[in-house]
Amino acid sequence: MRFIYFICVNAIRDLMRKYEKKRIKYEYFMNKSSFFIVGQHAVLEALKNPKRKVLRVFLTEESKKNIHRKSPNKNLLREVKVYFKTKKELDKYSTKENLLHQGYVAEIEHLEKPILKEFIKKKDNITLVCLDGVTDPRNIGALIRSASAFKIDGIIIKERHFPSESKLMYKASSGAIEYVNIFEVSNINSTLKNLKNKNFWVYGFDSKGNKDFTNMKWKGNNILLFGSEGFGMHKHTSKYADFLVKINIDSRVESLNISNSGAIVFHHLSYLKKKS
Repeated sequence: MRFIYFICVNAIRDLMRKYEKKRIKYEYFMNKSSFFIVGQHAVLEALKNPKRKVLRVFLTEESKKNIHRKSPNKNLLREVKVYFKTKKELDKYSTKENLLHQGYVAEIEHLEKPILKEFIKKKDNITLVCLDGVTDPRNIGALIRSASAFKIDGIIIKERHFPSESKLMYKASSGAIEYVNIFEVSNINSTLKNLKNKNFWVYGFDSKGNKDFTNMKWKGNNILLFGSEGFGMHKHTSKYADFLVKINIDSRVESLNISNSGAIVFHHLSYLKKKS
């Protein structure tokens, strides 16, 4: 019996090693695989980001001139393969998503994923956004744009909910995705639990919250927890919130779009930081 037990243990260990190798290989592939983005700001900011690998750029003659006008002191296209196309030829990259490419298309690689555990070791007074069940690429892109505008430290999102190759998300972020830490996690609840153990306060935003978020004392390390539109936070996830807060709006308006809510909250916290 003991002999059979050892055989089983060794077999399980071998399977776990093989699984781990495949997982690492998959993550490496995901980081290095390429995809297309469209739109002036999305492409320009990708070109400006030294951490972003841009493989190819497809431009109209006019958009090429515009790039040089926008960046007269630095040739953003110096190390990139550039192909000139007509607007009609570029349409094939954006018609499926019903987007305007504006004469700009780029093939890029994924950025290296930041590690949340390492990031929180290096800073104090951190403000992070956590998205629970938010999946719409346009909303995620708009939230990223607002987070960048008001210097939010990063966004936590479930990895299988993050549309990492969505043209729509990149265009909605208007290039801001190049400057915001996106922390992809496997489990939102365990992530919140770990952060609470490291002295983070969790503020769950809910229309039924009992406190106006502007009346809270925003100090230390904070997590801004937002649920999806229509469903809100998952019941189990909301239990990790230290406070349930709301944005006071006219009673005739049922709710705000999540990206609008985010912008209001981010602006308020940015104002408080500047004031203090």
